[in-house]
Amino acid sequence: MVYRIKKILVTAKGLNRYEYCVKYHGDDRRVRDDMKKKHKGLQIVILVIVCVILIVLCVSGYYLYRQVNSGLFFEETTLNGYDVSGKSCSEVFQILREDYSAPTLTITEGGETALTLTLEEMGYTIDEASLLADIQSCMREQNLSLLFSLSEGNTFEVEVSFDYDESVFLSAVTSANFARERTSSTDASLEFDGTEYYIEPEIYGTEFDDADLQIMVKDYVDKLVAEDRPQEDAEIAIPESFYYLPAVTQEDGEMNTLKDIYNSYCKTVITLTFGDDEEDEIVLDWSVIQDWLVIDGDTAYIDEQQVEDFVYNLAATYNTLYLPRTFTTSNGDTIEYESSDYGYQIDQSGEIEQLLADIASNTEVTREPTYSTKGRTRDGADDICGTYVEVDLTGQHLWYYKDGELVIESDIVSGKPTEDRETITGVFMIPYKQTDVTLSGGTGSGAWETDVTYWMPFHDGQGLHDATWRSSFGGTIYETNGSHGCVNLPYDVAETIYNEMEERTPIFLYKTE
Repeated sequence: MVYRIKKILVTAKGLNRYEYCVKYHGDDRRVRDDMKKKHKGLQIVILVIVCVILIVLCVSGYYLYRQVNSGLFFEETTLNGYDVSGKSCSEVFQILREDYSAPTLTITEGGETALTLTLEEMGYTIDEASLLADIQSCMREQNLSLLFSLSEGNTFEVEVSFDYDESVFLSAVTSANFARERTSSTDASLEFDGTEYYIEPEIYGTEFDDADLQIMVKDYVDKLVAEDRPQEDAEIAIPESFYYLPAVTQEDGEMNTLKDIYNSYCKTVITLTFGDDEEDEIVLDWSVIQDWLVIDGDTAYIDEQQVEDFVYNLAATYNTLYLPRTFTTSNGDTIEYESSDYGYQIDQSGEIEQLLADIASNTEVTREPTYSTKGRTRDGADDICGTYVEVDLTGQHLWYYKDGELVIESDIVSGKPTEDRETITGVFMIPYKQTDVTLSGGTGSGAWETDVTYWMPFHDGQGLHDATWRSSFGGTIYETNGSHGCVNLPYDVAETIYNEMEERTPIFLYKTE
């Protein structure tokens, strides 16, 4: 080979082989020796170079082998912004798992902490298998581009994904877990304190629909875990719009109108008395009147039909005039009267009018019912109350009782038992009393005239009076010398009754068998 090279060189310079050898080497042997020496030196150099290259390759290969099998990321390597140089996949996994799982979410309410939750407590956990696989994939990618990775480093990005457990989330994110107990919103209400109406203001509570809270928190956390870098602790506030609001506030127009209407009637208290006993009173107050009130928009009025019904029932209960009566005589006999001209009768139209006026006045009123006819006194349904005159026309005897006590009794002379002179039987009222009265009756030759001192009429010209012209009373005098229908009394008896008796005292006249 050397020879061929030299030959070519010589040829290139235009010299023949011999000329070249003589010129440069002397003779032919010398040339050969010199060429052998040069050839051997060249071989040594090549051998050294090859050895060096082999050593370098071996060292480099060993180094690369060690790097590839170290299980560590090379220098100048970042992953998701972290410097992971010299770290293993498991170390990088731990770092990412801890940092990405670290954020907590604090829910505040009214400026105060209501609930603090970690991602895991809310059902968000890192997909560890996927994350580790992605990190290992980065390691493989690093090793595949070994020389570049060693010289330039690598920048890797992996997605840190989360698994979501809805049941855990719903259990954790609920107002039941809040530090503050929930309070209900309360509507404003129309209240009555016994004398007037007022509006109890509404109360704004703290209850809300957990679904609203869960939607808000999930939207927020979903965005937080979707970030490609770990996030800081977060805070989210419950908005006022979440809370259940009262349906009715104190500004409600309808309720305020109703309050004004009610307060125009609710102070009315009408006490109807039927004697001195409070047990016999009937009280018409707001509890009754409210049922009579008809509200039409912004106005109201009393249903008169209901007032009429009330008065009708009142009269049916407490009227005693013209109704049957049972009377027990001083002798213990029972007298049945089909009708009574004594008693109380409510003037129904007058009472209706008076009730409407009392209700409109919106004040307290205590009064008797409006009567068309009244007796002397009453105690509920009892309109006699132990005060009355009793006349036994058969026995020709009279008794006068006052408040249950006998004041006086006496024989009498009643009307002659003829059609035009007989004393009437029944229950009547003595409407008034009068002194020094001239009584008269009859016509023509039958006319008569008599002066009396004490006059107490009870029915159609008949009455009680003194009869000073008589010397005796009782027995059968009335059958032949009876009065014209009046009940004749001894003067002192008439005087006593007159002085003791009040107007409108009842009188019972009867016959016995």
